[in-house]
Amino acid sequence: MKNHDMPKNYAPKEFEERIYKKWMQHQAFRPEIMSDGQPFVMVIPPPNVTGVLHMGHGLNNSLQDILARYHRMSGRATLWLPGTDHAGIATQHVVERELHAQGKDRHDLGREKFIEETWRVKERHHKVIIEQLKKIGSSCDWSRERFTLDEGLSAAVRHVFVTLYQRDLLYQGKYLVNWCTCCGTALADDEVEYHDEEGYLYHLRYILEDGSGELIVATTRPETIFGDVAVAVHPEDTRYAHLIGKKLRLPLQDRCVPIIADSYVDREFGTACLKITPAHDINDYEIGQRHNLPSINIMNANGHLNEEVPAPWRGLPIGQARSSVVQALEREGLLTGKTPHQNRVGCCYRCDTPIQPYLSKQWFVRMKPMAEKALCAWQSGEIHFYPKRWENTYRHWLENIRDWCISRQLWWGHRIPAWHCAFCGKISVSKEDLTQCSHCGSTDIIQDPDVLDTWFSSWLWPFSTMGWPEKTDDLKKYYPGNTLVTAYDIIFFWVARMIMAGLEFTGRVPFHDIYITPLVRDKQGRKMSKSLGNGIDPLDIVDEYGADALKFTIAYLSSQGQDLPLDHDSFKLGSKFCNKIWNASRYLLMNLDNIPVQEKARYNELDHWILARLNLAARHMSKAFAEYRFDDMGHVVYDFFWNDFCDWYIEASKLGLYSDNAQEQSRALTAALAIMKETLALLHPFVPFLSEEIYSKIPGCAESLLILQPYPVYHENRHEPELLQQFEILQQLISGIRTLRSENQITPEKRVKVTIAFDKDFLHQDFIKSCFALIVSLARCESVEIWAENHAPEQSLSFHLDGCRAYILMADLIDKEAEKAKTRKEIEKMRALLAGAEAKLANENFLAKAAESAVQKEHAKKQEALHALERLQIYLDKLNN
Repeated sequence: MKNHDMPKNYAPKEFEERIYKKWMQHQAFRPEIMSDGQPFVMVIPPPNVTGVLHMGHGLNNSLQDILARYHRMSGRATLWLPGTDHAGIATQHVVERELHAQGKDRHDLGREKFIEETWRVKERHHKVIIEQLKKIGSSCDWSRERFTLDEGLSAAVRHVFVTLYQRDLLYQGKYLVNWCTCCGTALADDEVEYHDEEGYLYHLRYILEDGSGELIVATTRPETIFGDVAVAVHPEDTRYAHLIGKKLRLPLQDRCVPIIADSYVDREFGTACLKITPAHDINDYEIGQRHNLPSINIMNANGHLNEEVPAPWRGLPIGQARSSVVQALEREGLLTGKTPHQNRVGCCYRCDTPIQPYLSKQWFVRMKPMAEKALCAWQSGEIHFYPKRWENTYRHWLENIRDWCISRQLWWGHRIPAWHCAFCGKISVSKEDLTQCSHCGSTDIIQDPDVLDTWFSSWLWPFSTMGWPEKTDDLKKYYPGNTLVTAYDIIFFWVARMIMAGLEFTGRVPFHDIYITPLVRDKQGRKMSKSLGNGIDPLDIVDEYGADALKFTIAYLSSQGQDLPLDHDSFKLGSKFCNKIWNASRYLLMNLDNIPVQEKARYNELDHWILARLNLAARHMSKAFAEYRFDDMGHVVYDFFWNDFCDWYIEASKLGLYSDNAQEQSRALTAALAIMKETLALLHPFVPFLSEEIYSKIPGCAESLLILQPYPVYHENRHEPELLQQFEILQQLISGIRTLRSENQITPEKRVKVTIAFDKDFLHQDFIKSCFALIVSLARCESVEIWAENHAPEQSLSFHLDGCRAYILMADLIDKEAEKAKTRKEIEKMRALLAGAEAKLANENFLAKAAESAVQKEHAKKQEALHALERLQIYLDKLNN
């Protein structure tokens, strides 16, 4: 098999793995390969180490890879830094599920053994994820791969914790937090997902201590009455003004609480009497702080009621306690009624368990000072969002930021570097493990058992991965980065926090451009999810169509600021394009069997035209890349290759390739292959495997790599506006002849005689004359001649362009009488089809009972018949005249 030989069919499985290994062997993904170039840096949003790639990952990493390949080919020292996230809650869940299947839990193993087991699970899953990223073609620098729990990043995390503590931006306190009873840990505000649930508003009787009356209090959570410490009314509510300061006896318990006045109370909601439970509601907590009220925690960490509640309800799960309390209230005559009410319920982002407000001791980061710096960075133009509308989300979150709860009651993660001294009661924080208290010297110290929120390591990702806090060469050369490609749903979790961390610890923003990817949905507009079963596995697409079909389809359809609806068949678009590239390239390379190539390409007008079109495509691509308009990029390469290169250039080049002149054959093939090399470079970021494989077949390219070739750029000396205009007229002329043939049912095998009449002032007459042979070839003509008369040729079809007219001579082409009979028969057939469709659409019974799709089908038939009748009648009139 010759080096240039290509199998007949495009079969990506035959070469994708081989091509990737070749790139790796040549270290093509390392920035050092373009060491003289200006750096272009992206850090990968690290996937969870226990996950598998879903279509969101396929989208994100495909778009990042396109950017990396473009900038690498543009001569920049491109670093796309990969890695994975230890994903505290998610990974611990996976391990605990595996233990549960064995009838064990983490406490059976103990902390140390559990962490060892989690590392084993991490290694198992990590290998799968990395192989998947390679399978879709990700050109990351794997020599720099990082993990959020590796030794270097752990040192960075400790450094930041201690630094924040020293700057008084970190504190520990007993506060109301979002508590997941399933995960057994606190969650940050932005880790809580809200949805609406149908519930009830319960109306309870609170009797005045002196027995002189009662208040009706409305609540959605009657089980929390055991934590009530007051009932609040609005200070301007005249209905209750006389009761402020008096006491109420709590239902189902022998305890009294005061009636207080607070302007937070909504006088329009319920009875305008608000029970205050500071330990189990954030608004109640703040009211409690204002009025110096105690906080009574009635719940254990596992979500069961504790010893603070009366005996009958101790140990009950919170959900079960509600129904039990309601029954008791009914028995005691303390429930006056309940009304349906839609509740806004917060749930754990990881396991979907309803969140319980829970009073506990946690670590917090003061966010406001850092948020102000991050806002200033945006306002001063240091960062840009694509699409721009996401800047509003960023601004709103920073302007309304709350302190970040960073402690998690887990075992897997960065353990908090703080030690509590039993002797003096003080806390010591340290970058290194301590053996004695830094305040009193006592050795009776215990490290905080909690770990840090996963995002506490992730927010350092852009610079910790470069070796910070050490002053490394990578940090000096590659930080700050250029671009972040990520999803909208982690603008809070990750994007804003990385900007805050970058400014706080390095004094610079970690990147300047933030591209927010589209949200992948199914064709019905629904978000892809396991529960709906509508997800698409990107590896399934790779297996069926190849990695390039995946990448190209995603780019072509990724319109900035719009959701991306996909189904399995969507990727046929990319598959067909890849097949087109394969077949067109194979056709050109097959000519090497019979035609030798020359040392240097010599170009004729046709070659100069396609180079001018390639030049314009390069200009469009430069603009699209600068604006992160991936769909524009996809359309430019598709239109150039399919329309300009294949439909026109390759077809037109056959004149030279099939010439009787051997020198012209060789010149034409040499020129075509040189232009194909540049075309493959244009295509490479979108179809890297395919373009690299074809490139290696071109003479003289076997030892080089396309991935490292220059990306086409716009050159002014290649811009030939007059030639482009002349070819546009030529294309219109050929297309006009083709259209006339089609409209008049002239079959492809019939050669037609064409005459062309030029206006006296037509500037491009000589050019068109020089292209008569090309017109004959592309429009399937028998001949093309000049028509010098002032009238149209007899028995001809014509069309007009600005400056010339073309005629197809019909005299010897058809049997007019036979053609008339055939056309009349077609007209009758279309009339019958039209009558049938109209009859159905006039039938009220059909319209009432038929499916919408069936009705639309009849409408389509009607329109099809009307268009066909119009076309056939015009043709018949021409035959008659």
